[in-house]
Amino acid sequence: MVFSSNLFLFLFLPIVLAGYYVAPRAARNAWLLAASLLFYGWGGPRLPLLLTASIGMNHALGAWVDRLRDRPAAARRVLILAVVLNLAPLAWFKYAGFFSDLIAAPAAPAGLPSWPRPDVALPIGISFFTFQALSYVVDVYRRDANRSPSLVDTALYVSFFPQLVAGPIVRYRDVAEQMASRRESISAFAEGIERFIVGLGKKVLSANTVGAVADLVFAVPAGELTAAPAWLGLVCYTLQIYYDFSGYSDMAVGLGLMFGFRFVENFRYPYAARSIADFWRRWHVSLSVWFRDYVYIPLGGNRGGAACTYRNLLLVFLLCGLWHGAGWTFLVWGLFHGAFLVLERTGFGRRLERAPAVVAHVYTLAVVACGWVLFRADDATHATIYFAALAGMTDAASGAYHAGLYLDAALASTLVGAVVGCTPIVPALRRKCSEFAASFDSRSSAVAQTSQALAFGGLRIAALGAVLAMVSVALSAATYNPFIYFRF
Repeated sequence: MVFSSNLFLFLFLPIVLAGYYVAPRAARNAWLLAASLLFYGWGGPRLPLLLTASIGMNHALGAWVDRLRDRPAAARRVLILAVVLNLAPLAWFKYAGFFSDLIAAPAAPAGLPSWPRPDVALPIGISFFTFQALSYVVDVYRRDANRSPSLVDTALYVSFFPQLVAGPIVRYRDVAEQMASRRESISAFAEGIERFIVGLGKKVLSANTVGAVADLVFAVPAGELTAAPAWLGLVCYTLQIYYDFSGYSDMAVGLGLMFGFRFVENFRYPYAARSIADFWRRWHVSLSVWFRDYVYIPLGGNRGGAACTYRNLLLVFLLCGLWHGAGWTFLVWGLFHGAFLVLERTGFGRRLERAPAVVAHVYTLAVVACGWVLFRADDATHATIYFAALAGMTDAASGAYHAGLYLDAALASTLVGAVVGCTPIVPALRRKCSEFAASFDSRSSAVAQTSQALAFGGLRIAALGAVLAMVSVALSAATYNPFIYFRF
């Protein structure tokens, strides 16, 4: 089940909301847990088995670590056990095929028996809930949070359906108090509805529109792609992955607010960044912070001198690439970003800080876009061919796959809106309007202020209603509705 489906919007969510607010406060976590397991199990009856096993195991490990607070060495051994037990299923389900191919590759030329490739189906969202469950044990070990006394609360923390399958990754210490005690409010509920509808519009109206074109362009046969459609496809994918994932994160944050939870912001206009370091402070923030707190800093961070810092950055981003997918292109993508982070810690970074803003923005977008080619390509050969097409170095002469084949009025208008929407222009305009309204209110009568507030509120509701109506029509009429990050 996905958020951008009529089943979720008009059946699952209304029932869960109604049951939540009818239930006694003491039973609300249990109700949300049942709804979350149903949501996850919708993709297959065996999916919740792995999830519930992870929940039970980590709840027990958290209690074990907590009992060993006065025995640091023993607690550390339990923590290492927790890391192994959490990462072992992730390694099997996500990387068994990749590593078996690595082992088999040198065997074939040498005439050795081939290594059988495991046929393992990847459980949806396993990377997200594994990192989240491991965060619980680590936070208890570090005494950043007390262990959860309730298995239901632990289970809800790991499996809460708004952020279960695609994040944001919520650290236990950030929501422990909310799991035990939280207060819902009408204002937070209204804010949640708005965030959810905005995210839904991002996903269905923007990501799906440009994503369909990106898929077509990236599927063009090798050697048939020329520069113009290649750049169009790359722009479309660059926008698709942002609107797909940030839209999902907005919906997750909005749903959390409806149930009284506040999650971290996962995207802060990353395409407005002025460096790759700045980009990673804005893109998939919850993952960046998770790797910083649980991998980079324990490795030594930047405390061991330049060489150690560079090593740690490259290792973290190698793992970041591997987290996103079991393939060479993901590994190269991670190292690619790590290499630029290393570069920006040299004199190049100081020159970049002094460069005009437009130069820094262009540099950052160029690096990020090149990285997306690696991220989207089927394999290294596909990525190489696509880079050649971007540079106009292909021999395609038929012109069968020209840019006009994909670019029409609907796509052009979507591209314009999407480019504007992924910059801070819109919130800046909203702030200006709010400042103007505030100055106007100070000079207006109470009646005029009330009328103005009602007018602005009515326009806001009408705009959200229009977005929801367009989304409903689009979902009813189309079958193209993928979520990129579901496969991670």
